Amino acid sequence: MATGDSKWNTSNPQSWNDDVKRFHAVLTDFDAYLASNKPLHAPIEKLFQGPVADALTHVGQIAVLRRLANSPVKGENFFLADIAVGRVGTDQAPPKFEF
Repeated sequence: MATGDSKWNTSNPQSWNDDVKRFHAVLTDFDAYLASNKPLHAPIEKLFQGPVADALTHVGQIAVLRRLANSPVKGENFFLADIAVGRVGTDQAPPKFEF
C-alpha cells in the first residue's frame, strides 16, 4: 500500500525459519521505503491505522494463545527498550526491563 502496489498475495506456510526470514524481509523493505524519499501512495495515518494496527492485533492474539497454552511471552517495557532506526531483523538488543 505504501508503494502503491496493494494486491493480495496468498502464500503457503513454509518452515518456521523460512517464514521468519520472509517476515523480516518484508519488514525491512517497508522500513526502507518509509525511510526513503519515495512518495507514500497512502496517507501515513491509514497505513498505521490499517495494516500496521492489524499486524499488532495479530501479535496480541498470538500472545493470548501462548498464555492459554502455558507458554507465555515475557513482557517487556518497550518504552525503555533499545529501539534503533533500521534494526528490524532478528538481531535485537536484549530487553532493558522485563515485567
